[in-house]
Amino acid sequence: MKQLFGRIIEDEDGAVTVDWVVLTAAVVGLATAAYVQINQNSVSLIQSASNQVGAEQAKLAAMTGGS
Repeated sequence: MKQLFGRIIEDEDGAVTVDWVVLTAAVVGLATAAYVQINQNSVSLIQSASNQVGAEQAKLAAMTGGS
């Protein structure tokens, strides 16, 4: 049993795997943060554009006498 743990501790393959897992987790975290930021800004922009279009439609309806 001691030999098994000794080989595991000395084996470098496990360290490389841990490095890849940490690197992948960091990339996923950054991508998630970027997605959240872009999504929030997109929703705000869409709402602003919708409000502007609604205001212009109301002005046009008032000018033409339509509803």
